[in-house]
Amino acid sequence: MADLSLSAPRGSATAAGGHLSGLNPSQKDAVLTLAGPLLVLAGAGTGKTRVITYRMAELIRTGTQPDRILSVTFTNKAAKEMQERMSSLLGGKRQRSRPVVSTFHSLCVKILRQEITALGYPGTFLIYDRGDQESAARKALRDIRVPDTSLRPGDLLAQISKWKTLGVGPEDARDFIEDDRGMLAAAGYRKYQASLRAAGAVDFDDLLMLTDLLFHEFPDVLGRQQQRFDHVQIDEYQDTNEMQFRIIRDLVLPHGNLCVVGDDDQSIYGWRGAEVKHILGFQQHFPGAKVVRLQDNYRCTRQILDLANSLVKHNRGRHEKTLVAHKDGVEVLVRPYADEQTEAEGVVREINYLTKQLNIPPGDIAILFRTNEQPRLFEQELRRLNIPYTLVGGQSFFDRREVRDMMAYLKAIAHPEDEVSLLRIINTPARGIGDTAVEKVLTRAVKSGQKFWAAVPDAVAAKEITVKTAKAMEEFHHLLARFRSQLQTPGQKISTLLRELVDVIDYESEIEKQYKEKHQQLARSGTIDECIEALEQYEERTHQPTLSEFLEQTTLEGREENFGNDDKQLDRPAAKLMTLHSAKGLEFPRVFLVGLEEGILPHKRSVDAEGDDPNAIEEERRLAYVGVTRAKDYLTLTRAETRTSYGKRKLTKVSRFLREMFDLDSEEEAALLGK
Repeated sequence: MADLSLSAPRGSATAAGGHLSGLNPSQKDAVLTLAGPLLVLAGAGTGKTRVITYRMAELIRTGTQPDRILSVTFTNKAAKEMQERMSSLLGGKRQRSRPVVSTFHSLCVKILRQEITALGYPGTFLIYDRGDQESAARKALRDIRVPDTSLRPGDLLAQISKWKTLGVGPEDARDFIEDDRGMLAAAGYRKYQASLRAAGAVDFDDLLMLTDLLFHEFPDVLGRQQQRFDHVQIDEYQDTNEMQFRIIRDLVLPHGNLCVVGDDDQSIYGWRGAEVKHILGFQQHFPGAKVVRLQDNYRCTRQILDLANSLVKHNRGRHEKTLVAHKDGVEVLVRPYADEQTEAEGVVREINYLTKQLNIPPGDIAILFRTNEQPRLFEQELRRLNIPYTLVGGQSFFDRREVRDMMAYLKAIAHPEDEVSLLRIINTPARGIGDTAVEKVLTRAVKSGQKFWAAVPDAVAAKEITVKTAKAMEEFHHLLARFRSQLQTPGQKISTLLRELVDVIDYESEIEKQYKEKHQQLARSGTIDECIEALEQYEERTHQPTLSEFLEQTTLEGREENFGNDDKQLDRPAAKLMTLHSAKGLEFPRVFLVGLEEGILPHKRSVDAEGDDPNAIEEERRLAYVGVTRAKDYLTLTRAETRTSYGKRKLTKVSRFLREMFDLDSEEEAALLGK
């Protein structure tokens, strides 16, 4: 028996009367099912995180060693929340070990750090972020002489990601080609992957694909990883892609103790590779699986849930379930407007009344939309009426130019073979190394199979670059080597090194060159300070900080911020504007779901594809369902009767989802929507 027991602070549900008091019968059933495959269908607002954490604590209470439990989430934020709840449940008692709570990508990084040398990669591999990937894709297309007009770097990366998610390597991609564009993408994929291998780098999809490859090509590697855990839990199982499914299936093969928690009605990331079939087919994939349905919703009013249930029942590919509300409220409002401008004015006028007349905190209000084009008019109106707001999911901190420059410097110092980072900063700030000279050296390096620096003397000898340019390159090479050497000095703080680097290269001059306004320069200088502060915080919380580990964590967190939400944006006391994809997992007292028209929600792409792919509309319906169930107490649904498209004003069609929510026939529709 493990030396842990469930405990909780006085006055909590646990302390008040039994370690599982406070759980409803369905939640308790899930928590007490500890062996074999278990599917917990957790509808919106039904307390899935509580179930996951209580179940981990119950496993420990009944004898499982904590570090033999693995719980996988999709973001570091969710992992941190789970760990905090676990600490609360287990009380203040000192524990010898803790459950492993990790994201999929972090789990794979740890496995690859131990095992990747079997695949011919260095154990110190670098993880490319999105910017690095785009640079590598651009170079790959240039190498095969494909202009941007034929295939853009972003499109190449999207296709490569699709292939990797399915486990298709560069040598097999040509078997999946459908047209000439696919032929170009397959050739680009081969060049792209070769450049990553040469740099000792992997991208995000590689983290999963290479782990899966290790498991299938090296049984001893799989065996070692299978022996690490006796119980595995997966959160948000409906969001798993093919690689994630295969990795987890292989990990639990010896014992079959797999608990997955998710909601097929909230599977909205098909465009990212998520496959709803994994949760729909769980009982076929894991025979004998038990299914527990969490249907008690503690978030939304009955009026909101009635619409959500009515909407999602129109999807055929789903597990049958109906959410039950635990509170009553006001009727949901439907507002038709003449056009998109009037829609924005009407919604913001109502928000203005709520915040300034009724003193409703702006942070209690969210405007949710389907497309990135919609918020502009709402922003204009919010600014005009001086209502504080934040556009959630705008530019990530990690995508700011200054941050990318600093990260490139640190990567070039930590990984001399990383030419993608080198090429970003070789003339930033300007040091007399022009693009043409860099291109000449690069071309020579590619032809001769040399690294960039090794090709410089030959380029000078061939009079492809000037001696002056070569000297500037050599000085920069020595600068990086000097800081790399400093990094090895015992007691050297990475944050101090970065601060010195910023001064030595005079990065302030680059900021002054790029931004003419004083307030912009101050803001960008502040961004550099934030980078240094992030390093200082990492050093404070880490026993043995290393630059490679910091870069790894930052790259993984940057990816999540691009796919998720910035806590700083969400915590601001301001109205939130966000896409429906960004809103998943959040809740607000008052929600305005705007643009309920055919072609917007559901999106035009899905409407056009409906004949060939009915699943496209089903995912759009799930997206609308996610939007509706973000509202706790008040929900307003709006649409524009006309909307400008390509410079012409056109009549719109009421979204089928609006009709489905209210089960409308034509007469009822006319009365409700004012037509």
